[in-house]
Amino acid sequence: MYPSVKNVTPAEDYLLSIVFDNGERGTLDMKPYLDFGVFQRLKERNVFNRVRVSFDTIEWDSGIDLDPEFVYNKSERSVAQ
Repeated sequence: MYPSVKNVTPAEDYLLSIVFDNGERGTLDMKPYLDFGVFQRLKERNVFNRVRVSFDTIEWDSGIDLDPEFVYNKSERSVAQ
């Protein structure tokens, strides 16, 4: 089982700042995914910035969401201070 997302904040350059429930923090770079499928909609900054926590992962107002395993594995993590 992977840690749940506790908080997510959009940052410049299509980065997401994430806090997990195990005390780790992570940064997820979404740029590599923005040219594929539904993720192309996130290229619009106002759409990208409407990210939120949903259950144990993140999603956008447009209904796009990410698997919690993907979020955790693809994030560059550090321990929260």
